[in-house]
Amino acid sequence: MSNCLIAIDQGTTSTRSILFSQSGEVLDSAQLEFEQHFPRSGWVEHDPQDIWQTTLTTLQQVLEQSGSRRESIRALGITNQRETTLVWDRKTGEPIYNAIVWQDRRTARQCDEWRKRKAETWVHEKTGLLLDPYFSASKVAWILDNVSGARAKAEAGQLLFGTVDTYLIWKLTGGKRHVTDASNASRTLLFNIHTQQWDSALLDLFNVPIKMMPTVLDSAADFGTTSAEVVGAELPINGVAGDQQAALFGQCCFDVGMAKSTYGTGCFMVMNTGVMPVNSKHRLLTTVGYRLKGEVTYALEGSIFMAGATMQWLRDQVQMINSAAESSALAEQVGAEQSVYLVPAFTGLGAPHWNPDARGALLGMTRDTGVAEVVTAGLQSVGYQTADLLGAMLRDGSATDVELRIDGGMAANDWAMQFMADITNSQVARPVVTETTALGAAMLAGLQCGVYESIDQLRETWQCERQFEPAMKASVRQRLLDGWHQAVRATLSMAK
Repeated sequence: MSNCLIAIDQGTTSTRSILFSQSGEVLDSAQLEFEQHFPRSGWVEHDPQDIWQTTLTTLQQVLEQSGSRRESIRALGITNQRETTLVWDRKTGEPIYNAIVWQDRRTARQCDEWRKRKAETWVHEKTGLLLDPYFSASKVAWILDNVSGARAKAEAGQLLFGTVDTYLIWKLTGGKRHVTDASNASRTLLFNIHTQQWDSALLDLFNVPIKMMPTVLDSAADFGTTSAEVVGAELPINGVAGDQQAALFGQCCFDVGMAKSTYGTGCFMVMNTGVMPVNSKHRLLTTVGYRLKGEVTYALEGSIFMAGATMQWLRDQVQMINSAAESSALAEQVGAEQSVYLVPAFTGLGAPHWNPDARGALLGMTRDTGVAEVVTAGLQSVGYQTADLLGAMLRDGSATDVELRIDGGMAANDWAMQFMADITNSQVARPVVTETTALGAAMLAGLQCGVYESIDQLRETWQCERQFEPAMKASVRQRLLDGWHQAVRATLSMAK
């Protein structure tokens, strides 16, 4: 077998390494979970040593498992939890503080102060993002201001900043390369997505020295070579992308209007908007999808907080089902044309509402309402929220027609995915290979090293396992959506 590719998928709770064939088949894999640290309420940290060791161990395990395939491994790709922030010593390579995770909210008050200074409008214009603790900039500033001596060292050029991809490349290359890709850079609040450069005004606002910043490369590029002394093999690192952008690439969403939606605990939807960034008027994020040969493909992104987590709530908290798989049978009994609505705002509402104070609500019940109706409403809530996201993207002018490619655990639920197609009035396609995040990183590496000649060749590797076509009458769709929007308005009125 020739032309294999390895991908490192460094996630929030675990790290995986996967060996792919040229056609995208998973050949070998290894995965390790690691500990989450919560030093205070709202704080989330990772030990950088855990990130590194799980990466090194899983990579070495896959190399060992590969056996005779090892000689055919052409390159390595990296995809990573985005926004998570590390600062380390340029000489020793030792982090000066734990990694501050994207979920961390410790800098919320500082972000409020920047908003009061009327900074959000021009920050959004430059970055496509919102002034929020989610992104890296305020995390870097916090480390520099709260670790003794850190700011002076940073200004003297003794400290380096990086998202997880940058840190791993530094470690894998034995400290030879301090680089990132444009998709990860675009999630820092420090990168101008129009000029494709670190922005001096943004660096000044957050008080982050330019000397700390990595070099920004294309998503398919020469990021360095793994050190044989560190890894046990020399592998060219040829592809890097943040996890949601890597999934967009792995789903081969290369045309304007193509979108991927990943249904895990929550949902991340990313839509290709082409070579021009779309400035959202509905508080969606404008981001770099990927950058190839210096040309940027932009994307719009929206997030839903509760997708699979809604079904977990129905199973674990209120015990209406014993397993998520039971939901399909109950929904088949009830049907889609019911008027019970579950608004799963258990941790607030995400895009396009962005209301952290909203709380869950169950509306439209009658004396006939039972477990089956509530469970069905839970499944439908994911479709309704997806419709809201797609609607916001279309109103922003991102596209006129949408093809939605799905992955994640909930994508296996046929009833829910058919309802998704019906309520969004869109084609919904489920791929044969669902490891799309890691596959996207491998594809980027393959483009750089010549395993794939072009985007067009990559299109041929994507295979549809099942396509769901909209079959609902327009009048029924509109009635259901009107009821959902009325339920959301009622939920938001309670938040006030």
